[in-house]
Amino acid sequence: MQHPFCRSLSIPSNRNNLQARMFRAGFVFLVVLLCSLVQAQEPDSSASAAQQIVPDVNYRLGPGDKLQIDVFNEDDLTGEYTLDGSGSFSMHLIGQINASNLTATELEKLLISRLKPDYLVNPRVSVQVLNYRPFYIIGEVNKPSSYAYVDGMTFLTAVAIAGGYTYRAKKDVVFVVHANDPNREEIKMDVHDKVRPGDIIRVDERMF
Repeated sequence: MQHPFCRSLSIPSNRNNLQARMFRAGFVFLVVLLCSLVQAQEPDSSASAAQQIVPDVNYRLGPGDKLQIDVFNEDDLTGEYTLDGSGSFSMHLIGQINASNLTATELEKLLISRLKPDYLVNPRVSVQVLNYRPFYIIGEVNKPSSYAYVDGMTFLTAVAIAGGYTYRAKKDVVFVVHANDPNREEIKMDVHDKVRPGDIIRVDERMF
């Protein structure tokens, strides 16, 4: 049974008729136009892929980072590892590994060198950061403590997570010690700057 919509668009039987040919041409144009509009509204998968967050290849590992380490075809070595207070972890066969201040790529190379050739002939290793180390916030906030790091967060966001400012707080800047700074120097930063994993953030008291 023909759909009513199709019947309403049926082409006249006399194909030699100029009106019928014009009707067909107009109908084809309408179909092509509708298909073009639908295709334009479909999401571009390549554009979506380009918008995905790319891991920071320059990120330096440190205490508290949680890693996913995959050793190809070695289930007893593959798993999740959390770096201890010294930035180290222990792996079956090769024992203690100090990953502090290494990038994920550098750690991959270190693990390969430790596994090859005594344990594995041609080890293939992949390292991914699952969870970054927490940040710490002290001073004039309502809930000074350590909190889970969130990629892209600002110092103002960190203050909000810590319960907001106290009434004594200096609100335009913070003082920060970056975790990977060997000198542990405290620097002044704007509240809209980005937090790094492991930052120690101090909110100062304002001058009355």
